[in-house]
Amino acid sequence: MPKLQAAFLSLTVLAAALLAGCSSIPFSEAPAACAPCAACPSCPPAVTVAAPAPAPAPTAPAAFSRSLQAGTWNELPGWADDDHAAAWPAFLQSCRGMASKPHGPAWKRVCDLAKAAGPSLSSKDARQFFENHLRPYAILAADANPNGLVTGYYEPLLRGSRQATRGFEQPVRGVPDDLLTIDLSAVFPELKDKRVRGRLEGNKVVPYWSRAEISARGDRLPGRTLLYVDDAVELFFLQVQGSGRVQLQDGSQVRLNYADQNGHPYQSIGRVLVERGELKLEEASMQGIQNWARANPARLNDLLNSNPSYVFFREVANSKDGPVGALGVPLTPERSIAIDPRSVPLGAPAFLATTRPNSAQPLNRLVMAQDTGGAIKGAVRADFFWGFGKEAGEQAGRMKQSGRIWLLLPPEAALK
Repeated sequence: MPKLQAAFLSLTVLAAALLAGCSSIPFSEAPAACAPCAACPSCPPAVTVAAPAPAPAPTAPAAFSRSLQAGTWNELPGWADDDHAAAWPAFLQSCRGMASKPHGPAWKRVCDLAKAAGPSLSSKDARQFFENHLRPYAILAADANPNGLVTGYYEPLLRGSRQATRGFEQPVRGVPDDLLTIDLSAVFPELKDKRVRGRLEGNKVVPYWSRAEISARGDRLPGRTLLYVDDAVELFFLQVQGSGRVQLQDGSQVRLNYADQNGHPYQSIGRVLVERGELKLEEASMQGIQNWARANPARLNDLLNSNPSYVFFREVANSKDGPVGALGVPLTPERSIAIDPRSVPLGAPAFLATTRPNSAQPLNRLVMAQDTGGAIKGAVRADFFWGFGKEAGEQAGRMKQSGRIWLLLPPEAALK
């Protein structure tokens, strides 16, 4: 049997196992390691399973009926005080991103009206537009809890080199040549929007290498190394953020964007340090982890490898805009969020009611769901994009707040 035919046969068997609730290859979007398939005796520690239900589209709100509760504008804390004009360009970006996706006539009508209104509006006119053409729905968790977790992320700046030299030895890798990203939805519609990642080993598709295995293989990993940076911890956080910039020795900057992932589940190294008794829970911020790493250089690799997930990058053109998110449009500082697309339609506007990092000061914003993330799982869950650079990183690294989210939908898409 030809190798690819045998590989496809192994994928067919895999898909049947997925539909039965157990997997031997991880999903990139999988929320938990192996727990759902505890009944499968062959389930190895690295295996992850994701529910095969397709992600709902914003024009089919009935799919959200268990997690949405109709509300009024007066219920949104700080709605009247927000600068809606500041959110208008981000909303137009969402419309641009949704135009290339099957979001349906409801969003097309609203976005056509927004484009006709022009590239900028006064705060009063922008607010009136949203109130006239959208309706707020509180997002509830599976247990009907309206409160969830809001974290932050940013676009970091690293120092690097095109060649591996002394002081610049940490590789920023492109997508390996042997990484398979497989879409089985044509054969199994139940697996729509779920991609299997792996590699060929003989006639079988097996899980791709974990972070520790990728590190151990080094230059034997087939594929291009884009750059070399000077700090393993900063590189790790670049992978967590999903995009960033690298300043080269000649002063020029290279921009990097997420390209792919090895398929293993994300494991918080902050949580690992807390579980090991190395940090207190309140110390497990990005800054706290960085301080621990500086104090424990000999133990750093072991800590980093406790997260088996590994992100690969691609080099993109420099621009003044923010990094490109999962919607395919540039993110807007303090107006874009990352969400779980199984609960919030990618591109939709939302109202976020939370507090500033490590404080009780309200942070109430009209934002756009323009990105996703490996650690962003659940209905009431958001990652707030702070922007570029050190100050944004300080805010993002300390942000772990409680918050509520209202999804804003066109009337045609409102719950009946």
